[in-house]
Amino acid sequence: MQNKGIIVFLTVIVTALCLYYLSFTYVSSTVQEDAIAYATDADGNLDFAKKQSYLDSVWREPVYNFLGIEYTFKEVKETELGLGLDLQGGMHVTLAVSPVEIVKGLAGNSKNEAFNAAVDEAEELGRTSNEKFVDLFYSAWKEKSGNKQLNTVYATAANRGRISLESSDSEILGIIDEEVENAIDRSFNILRTRIDRFGTSQPNIQRIQGTGRIQIELPGVDNQERVRNLLQGVAKLQFWRVAEINEYGDALQRINAALVAEAKANKSSTSVTADEDATGAESDTTKTSLEQQLAEGSGETDSLSSEVSPLFSLLKANYGLVYDVKDTVAINRILNREDIKPLIPRGLTFMWSVKPREVDGEELLELHAMETPRGTDQAPLEGDVITDAKQVLDQSSNPAVSMSMNADGARKWRKMTAENIGRRIAVVLDNYVYTAPNILGEIPSGQSEITGNFTMEEAKDLANILKSGTLPAPTKIVEEAIIGPTLGKEAQSQGINSMVAGLVIVVLFMIAYYAKGGFVAIAALVFNIFFILGILAQLGTALTLPGIAGIVLTIGMSIDANVLIFERIKEELAAGAGLLQAISSGYNKAFSAILDSNVTTFLTGAILYALGQGPVKGFAIVLMIGIASSFFSSVFITRVIVYWMSKKGEQSKISFASPFAKNLFSNLNIDFLGKRKVAYLISTGIIVIGLAFAAINGLKFGVDFTGGRSYIVEFAEPVAASELKTGLDKSFDGSVEAKTYGSNNVVKITTSYLINDDSDEANSEVATKVREGIASVTGLSFVGDVTQLNDSNFAITGSSKVGATVADDIKNSSLEAMFFALVAIFLYILLRFRKWQYSLASIIALGHDTLFVVAAFAIASAFGATFEIDQVFIAAMLTVIGYSINDTVIVFDRIRENISNRGTSKLVKMFNDAINQTMARTLITSFTTMIVVIVLLIFGGEVLRGFSFALFVGVLVGTYSSIYIATPIVVDLMKREIAQEKEEGQKVT
Repeated sequence: MQNKGIIVFLTVIVTALCLYYLSFTYVSSTVQEDAIAYATDADGNLDFAKKQSYLDSVWREPVYNFLGIEYTFKEVKETELGLGLDLQGGMHVTLAVSPVEIVKGLAGNSKNEAFNAAVDEAEELGRTSNEKFVDLFYSAWKEKSGNKQLNTVYATAANRGRISLESSDSEILGIIDEEVENAIDRSFNILRTRIDRFGTSQPNIQRIQGTGRIQIELPGVDNQERVRNLLQGVAKLQFWRVAEINEYGDALQRINAALVAEAKANKSSTSVTADEDATGAESDTTKTSLEQQLAEGSGETDSLSSEVSPLFSLLKANYGLVYDVKDTVAINRILNREDIKPLIPRGLTFMWSVKPREVDGEELLELHAMETPRGTDQAPLEGDVITDAKQVLDQSSNPAVSMSMNADGARKWRKMTAENIGRRIAVVLDNYVYTAPNILGEIPSGQSEITGNFTMEEAKDLANILKSGTLPAPTKIVEEAIIGPTLGKEAQSQGINSMVAGLVIVVLFMIAYYAKGGFVAIAALVFNIFFILGILAQLGTALTLPGIAGIVLTIGMSIDANVLIFERIKEELAAGAGLLQAISSGYNKAFSAILDSNVTTFLTGAILYALGQGPVKGFAIVLMIGIASSFFSSVFITRVIVYWMSKKGEQSKISFASPFAKNLFSNLNIDFLGKRKVAYLISTGIIVIGLAFAAINGLKFGVDFTGGRSYIVEFAEPVAASELKTGLDKSFDGSVEAKTYGSNNVVKITTSYLINDDSDEANSEVATKVREGIASVTGLSFVGDVTQLNDSNFAITGSSKVGATVADDIKNSSLEAMFFALVAIFLYILLRFRKWQYSLASIIALGHDTLFVVAAFAIASAFGATFEIDQVFIAAMLTVIGYSINDTVIVFDRIRENISNRGTSKLVKMFNDAINQTMARTLITSFTTMIVVIVLLIFGGEVLRGFSFALFVGVLVGTYSSIYIATPIVVDLMKREIAQEKEEGQKVT
């Protein structure tokens, strides 16, 4: 075998890398277990806040030593294979977008007393009223102003062209409403962009209907403070003048001396606990040491010893104040102390760089001293003047950022740059410095270029920051919780155990059917799963339920590739070829079919990743990784193993069939195409019946798509969320979601029942059903006062009506992605098979499979087995499409081979022969895939039932359609060629 050494080398390297990256996942899980043990009380209640506090305490502490290299828990979390919110849990936050700043800003922050009094009154009333803020403001304005027109405050120069002294109150209120709505939309988009940059997998962000609130779920988030800083606050973009060291040297030197003294004192005194640190309490030893250090002077500021945490002093003019990143919290506390504040010159304020830089193995963060304009604490220039920003290349082809400003900004920027030539101007967002470039000369226009030692990614990030500008309204966290996974621990264990059990059965079957060849296929399967998980960890991608769907599909494709190879080898052996020749021919002849089936599925994954969002993107990532690793392990690794097992030539004891399977499925001659019209009728009938049921009874859409009402339910003891969901499904006829919320004795229940009815009667009906349903499942009674909560009752502590958790753009992008995926499949098959009939037949078959699964859901619902159409259903359908096209391409590939060797054979006969020749592969691949799916369907738990049912139907119909739909349609589309055969006197059956 050629290139065997390269394959072995690559396998060893990839395996080593996967082991290395997966080791971080093991370490992280160990720390998580310690945190859970710490936060669980004697009764078994898990306090999620206490767990988070434990994790925060070790966030920057070394928890893993790999060959002498230490990694903090933060670094471990950044490298581990994470789990999505649906499998792991994470942080839930609700942000309120205030319209107050919009109302004020549109009026140019008017000083009109009546105006400001009206705003204040509306803000106060808004805390208890359900009325819109703008309506409350207008009522207060009419009262405070004596019925004056709004144009008296809103007809400003900034609003010229939109609002004039002739504008009516209704017109102005419409403009205000539009601005408030646009502000919420822009905030939503900016926050979504920031969340994407935050690095979580499948963040879930939604607007709550009828409010200015935005709800966010971040999977796997453990550090609450990072999330708060990311999401909350005014988040203004600003430009500040950086203070020069030589101008404030004496004052900054004394500040730095204080910081150094504090660091030394902390080194010699007992460490401060987390609670003490939060309160700012300090020991007498610390204070005494600080006083002594200051009295002795700052001799250590030029060259600090290795024991002192700050690594550079202020005298390093090119760096300023630079410290170890671990000391930033303590330094902030020191700068805010009453004995330190007098040391800070008037007109200076301090801001940290947003990202640390690594110097000699240490993470260092610069503390910037900023000059504030005289008599004010405002920045000289705000980011709302920026109209555009983009990443470019400078004259030396290095990454840079180009930004444009409006006329007002250009005027201020010209003045600011003219006064600061040779100095630094800092770009600041949320009081963190993103860059501080030197001003090389006056910039007369609003078009500027920021250069520096940027990477391409850093330049793109800075451009994104500049384009974000200023949040149109401040956001405030009004609700937050650390939540458990949507799939409870019970559902998780059921799903994992079911998949493991299914894989064990697959292993036993492959060994029983292919003898020693089965061991080779299992080795490829193990390598494939291991590579998928390892590569996901290397890429920092979280594993989600749609990701598991991708793994299920790639498991099937991994087995499928080896089945194709082994069946080809068996054919060669049956034809009289020697063992080595049969192995070589088997791999060579199976290669094109394996390549085509993998490429078509990979194209689907690539387009879904490029255009999809949420669960679609998560599925696509795993699918593409799985296809690549499956192809490598099934085609190349197994070939090395098989050649090693057959190194004794014809005397080798390797076999590819057990005695009972040796002649199974051989010499089949079934007339599949003769039954195609019957198959058409059966498919059409089932689909029509299913769609009719769907039209009459409706499909059961989950809360992911329809939205719903949410209720926070508190119990005295832990409860199983999955049991509540199962019981409440009966009360609400499905469409119920239950998940732990904050701790495992609090559950958030969401239902889409009567979601389109906003009346008080509907609200009362749903609330009553929730109370009665919980009482029926648990045997507990409802109590209205949470202070009376005990073992015999439960309380509802809050409720809200929420919008759909899948935003419209996610739905639209999913449809767009699937459309282009079908186009790509059509074009690839056309390129490979040179006939449009194959392409069109493939697309028709995929449409058939999709409609069939939807019809099956509707029919099952009519007979009492209700399954929801939700995000999980999307993942299942994508799995079905990938499986079906893989199955179809295998048959088409054998048809292509038969046509190339057709001789005098008739066209229809060659199609029939191709189906018969690939029947063993079709049935074995379907059987092994179905084993995993059936076990998941029976034992996977109620929460995964809809997912596994869709896969069950999809695998069956995908196999059926490749035989009775896709291939027969190609024949019917090629009637002209068949008719030509008849004209030439060839009988067609």
